[in-house]
Amino acid sequence: MHSDAEVPDWWRGLGLPGLIDLHVHFLPERMERRVWHHFNHGGPLVGGGWKIEYEWPVEERLARLRALGVRTFPALAYAHKPDMAADLNAWTLDFARRTPECLPSAIFYPEPGVVGYVRRALEDGARIFKVHLQVGGFDPRAEELVAVWGLLAEAGVPVVVHASSVPVPGGYVGAGPIGQVLRAHPRLRVVIAHMGMPEYDPFFELAARYERVALDTTMAFTEFTERGMPFPDRLRSALLDLGLSGKVVLGSDFPTIPYPYAHQLASLARLDLGDAWLRAVCWHNGAAMI
Repeated sequence: MHSDAEVPDWWRGLGLPGLIDLHVHFLPERMERRVWHHFNHGGPLVGGGWKIEYEWPVEERLARLRALGVRTFPALAYAHKPDMAADLNAWTLDFARRTPECLPSAIFYPEPGVVGYVRRALEDGARIFKVHLQVGGFDPRAEELVAVWGLLAEAGVPVVVHASSVPVPGGYVGAGPIGQVLRAHPRLRVVIAHMGMPEYDPFFELAARYERVALDTTMAFTEFTERGMPFPDRLRSALLDLGLSGKVVLGSDFPTIPYPYAHQLASLARLDLGDAWLRAVCWHNGAAMI
């Protein structure tokens, strides 16, 4: 599979009704442009950066996801300072209301009032949350977030957590801080972004230890990633087992990727873990989670 045009035939060949991608970004236009500028030019949070494959107007990006057969996706946002999250939640939830395929999403930041706006987001229909510990630069164990984690554990909604040191180290990354949160809230439905790369081993251990912890495939196994952060062969059997037990879900980072969407799927297929694994990862596990 070399082009996006081949993707629908690929998932149809697996007997799937489409794809569920739990790691997709849509942002307010001004914020989107700033994020793209950082990726295109590099910086302290993205290292050398890269050329974005889908630096397109929003309607063109939506059209491409629909053409690919991505039936469900969120509009994950970022909060890197106080007084951002509540307004971004209003935007992402409104975007989901206007976009039938979009899973209502929300974010949070350790600040006064965080419990209140997370509760409101849940009441307004949020079904997935995002936390980026590298961009946010905050400790997930912060006192302001204790009640938030408890609320989300009780609600059972997935929280996509970027907790590893990619693209560059920074913030409270690594399996230690989020692992302590999980010890306090073992029912949290955490999705570890990017398979936890490059700290694959400790994040795989968290997924094996906690019933509701999963990993997403975002940028993993691609040629781009394998050059610098190759997936260790010693974890291949664990990857197979986790996928078949509902603990690996499809993520792409669309649109902020340096290759066609098809390449992420081809990279999963090249693992040769079997059609049942691909069906689980690309549809069934995500469907069960949301």
